[in-house]
Amino acid sequence: MDLWERARAFAGEAAKRSQELSAEAAKRSSALVSETAKKSKEIFSETATKSLEIAAEATKQADLLAGQIKRLSTDLPVPSIPAIPPIPSAVAPEADAAELERYGITEDLREFVKGMTISTLRDFPLQDEPEMSDVPTVSNVRQDLNEWQARHAALVLSAVKEISKFRYELCPRYMKERKFWQIYFLLVSNYTALYENKYFEELKVKAEEKKDAKKEISEISQASTAEQKDMKAQSKTSTSTNPEHDLDVFLLGDLGSDDEGPDGDDGGLDDDFDKIDGTSGLESDDDEKEKAAGKAESAKESLP
Repeated sequence: MDLWERARAFAGEAAKRSQELSAEAAKRSSALVSETAKKSKEIFSETATKSLEIAAEATKQADLLAGQIKRLSTDLPVPSIPAIPPIPSAVAPEADAAELERYGITEDLREFVKGMTISTLRDFPLQDEPEMSDVPTVSNVRQDLNEWQARHAALVLSAVKEISKFRYELCPRYMKERKFWQIYFLLVSNYTALYENKYFEELKVKAEEKKDAKKEISEISQASTAEQKDMKAQSKTSTSTNPEHDLDVFLLGDLGSDDEGPDGDDGGLDDDFDKIDGTSGLESDDDEKEKAAGKAESAKESLP
């Protein structure tokens, strides 16, 4: 019994002590929570106050900086900015109506193309032909087309947006460039054949006219050359055919027959000889002829 009483008393004391400790812990926890809340409130209040002070200071500094910038902007002269010239467009000017008409891009063609779909070109029953790798590409158009078709293709890509869209979606994913244009020209042949034939007929006429003009110029040139040759031949014939004889005539005088001159014309010459004294040292007629012949020989040697 004594042991039981002692155990009971110990248990009661332990329970009492536990209650006291719990009450004290609760009291301390409440005090700690209250203190923590108070501290948090103080910290929050202090943080809010600091934030307001910082915001006010920042606003004040911003106002000061804005005032300085405004004052500087009013004091400094604003340089005049020269007008920037427009950048020239790199796109080639659109073809005029006459050129579009010449290459078959008409309203009927536009309406026909608008009725086409991408499947019209993609599903067209045309087998692929061997690709020619050495065929050049100029202005995004294959040059295995003829002259008229190449220009038509370049114009239709810029004038008819549907063709440009079809070509972008189909080449080269579904077909080669060459096949695309073959199918296109087969589809629109009823609208372009007349203009294509007219174009080549005009080229043929121009070529014939150019050929005839060249032929006429050649004939005129040949006639002029022949005429110049005839004139030169006549000029040579009109001049002396024997330059040595002309030189002899020049040096010796005309030794033709006396019949060429008028009768009784020798009197003057006889009078001249009569005036010359016989002792004046004149040479004989033979000597004069020898001297004249020597002069003629000298002149002949000097000729080229």
